[in-house]
Amino acid sequence: MISQELDYYRDLQHRCDIGYNKQISTLVSHHSLCGSGVSFPSESVTSLPCSERSFRAVLRVGQAVNLAVERFVTVGETIADDNTEIKRDMYEACKEAREAGGSIERLCQLASSEPLGDRGAVVSAARNLLSAVTRVLLLADIVVVKQLLLAKDKVARSLGRLESVTNFTEFVKAFSVFGGEMVELAHLTGDRQNDLKDERRRAQMAAARQVLERSTMVLLTSSKACLRHPDCMAARENRDTVFCQMRRAMDLIHYVVKDGVLEVAQDRMESRLSQNDEWDGEYATMCTALRHFSQLVEMCSTQSPGPSPREQLSAALDSVVERTQDFTDSAYTSHEHRENILLLCDRTKLELIQLLRLAVNMEQYQMASNDLEMSVQAVINAVRDLSQQLALTAQEQSQDLGRVTKTALDLVSSLRNLALAQEHEQLQECGNKFHECIDHILEICKLMRHIALSETLQVSVKFTEINLRIYGPQIVTASRALATHPSSKIAKENLEVFADMWQWLANDVTTLTKEILELAQSRPDKQEYMSLPRRGKHGSTSKPLKASRLDQEEQAKIAKSGLEMKLLTNEMDAETDKWNHTVDENNDIVKRTKNMSAMAFSMYQFTRGEGALRTTQDLFTQAEYFAEEANRLYKVVRQFSYQVPIGSQKKELLEHLDKVPTYVQALQFTVKDPTVGKAATFVKVDNVIQETKNLMNVISKVVTTCFECATKYKLDFSGLASSVNRPEGGRLSARDGEDGGTVGGTEAGKTGTSGGTDASM
Repeated sequence: MISQELDYYRDLQHRCDIGYNKQISTLVSHHSLCGSGVSFPSESVTSLPCSERSFRAVLRVGQAVNLAVERFVTVGETIADDNTEIKRDMYEACKEAREAGGSIERLCQLASSEPLGDRGAVVSAARNLLSAVTRVLLLADIVVVKQLLLAKDKVARSLGRLESVTNFTEFVKAFSVFGGEMVELAHLTGDRQNDLKDERRRAQMAAARQVLERSTMVLLTSSKACLRHPDCMAARENRDTVFCQMRRAMDLIHYVVKDGVLEVAQDRMESRLSQNDEWDGEYATMCTALRHFSQLVEMCSTQSPGPSPREQLSAALDSVVERTQDFTDSAYTSHEHRENILLLCDRTKLELIQLLRLAVNMEQYQMASNDLEMSVQAVINAVRDLSQQLALTAQEQSQDLGRVTKTALDLVSSLRNLALAQEHEQLQECGNKFHECIDHILEICKLMRHIALSETLQVSVKFTEINLRIYGPQIVTASRALATHPSSKIAKENLEVFADMWQWLANDVTTLTKEILELAQSRPDKQEYMSLPRRGKHGSTSKPLKASRLDQEEQAKIAKSGLEMKLLTNEMDAETDKWNHTVDENNDIVKRTKNMSAMAFSMYQFTRGEGALRTTQDLFTQAEYFAEEANRLYKVVRQFSYQVPIGSQKKELLEHLDKVPTYVQALQFTVKDPTVGKAATFVKVDNVIQETKNLMNVISKVVTTCFECATKYKLDFSGLASSVNRPEGGRLSARDGEDGGTVGGTEAGKTGTSGGTDASM
């Protein structure tokens, strides 16, 4: 009964993610028609006439929301009846959800009879409903986690019974029970894997499930061999190894499940800190270390690094150099590649030393220098060359994979024949050669994990490497058991099953290596949009990502973020309109703020399937231009801040302004992060929208404070654009000449209107 209810809960949860957001969004939209044009839902506004059609639509939406809530809480209460530990909390959450749904329906009925003067009540009821529904989902998820852990514990106890049996009759009974419990665990872990949002956790769950599935057959034959030949130490080692691997897999399942629950309860800031520290963890790869170092270096282009960032840069480079030792210390790396890696490491160190020395000089003498950007670019170029060299080294070693795998398979056949012939000395020699093949394949796996660009591939290669290291030598052990009992059919079957396991793992290595190299070769080059294109010109990358559109389900999931972005857009427009008549209409602060607002509005339209942005690639391109425009606005406001007298107003302005480079970099890194697959692309879209919202929020505060300073101190905005964009000597650079025209490298990018060219200032 509880299993059916939880299955229905999952389906209902999926529909609620789509339905509630869609219905609430529709409700707010209709109330917008019945209210006024003011974009702040919490404020009381003057009512405007509303059509009869809109009244009926509002009434239907309210009834639909309340009906959906009633069905939802009914399932929640049924789950609570079967789980006493959450019964009280679940009933309270269901009661709150039912009351919120009823409030929404009553408010909609009132709105259908007379214009609604205050939309704040509707928004408050909707928030209460979403809060209560979230509580119900979390409590139901606790039940799912508990059920999964109970199933895992049952399998663990069955493994203990299997390990302790001493005869075939008991073993058959225990294995029959174990098989049924494994089926239940496989079903629950499969559902949990599909529910996991984190890419790394999902890959870890998949790896654990694969180990359990493959090890079950090996467990059967190795246990039979151990029972038939209880005095054979090799057979016992085979069986104990399988038990150990299965317990490790169940420990991994427990870790993934509990870690997911803990992350929900963690503070958001703590979660972010743990993510930032993840690159320096025990299993950090060269790819993550290089990415982290590059991000720190790129941040120096907008702000000179202080003492703390300089220490972080040095530590990050040390981490990169340390991980190159896996490439240089490998016995299978050619002398030429080893020398190139060492030379590129030295070059990167020298370029970083030059950058840090320049930053110290700028800090001591309080002077600006155009050499900073050139020095940053030199470090980035050195890092890029090092990354390419490491990829070439890994690719060169991977070319031996086919030959080594074939040699290993031939050696497995030789081990089988030598064991049957009881040639112990030759068996030992053949086993040593097989171990050499394993070591070679493990080296390839290690390098592949270092250059893998996605977390899924990193985790998959890591656990394939672990399984190879554990199960590979067991073929030699099984051969020794067969050599001790050459006439035993069970011993021969045991060797065959371990050989099949080896074949599976070898195929996994080949497949993963191919996927990693294909992804590395197809990775688009980083295209830095240093300026906005002229009208009619389009920015492009050498290898653009595959463009796709959001379907209705994805639009419903991202609708909340889109609405929040629209509110920020309206707030920014209101601020610029407020000051539009008191300052020069050609000043860069107003112009660039309006430009960013127009681009953000086009991104909001994308979340609704409207506007000129048609595909996800259009959205990512628009986000790049948005970040670049924010960077230009930062420079203009920085120039303006020099006019503001020292005081609390200037301090507040600089506090907000100093946050802009961080949010710009965060948005740029999110846009440039490579993705593979529809699910990963949608996650990237969501992250881009979130980072754009964060950047808009701080820009809005900067603009507000900027104009307050201008009014209080009667400051002049004229000449800001020319002083920022003109280099010394008064001549325009080529980069400055490209600032005019429309915003966007595609047709979709034209939604943001540029405020003219810098050359005209």
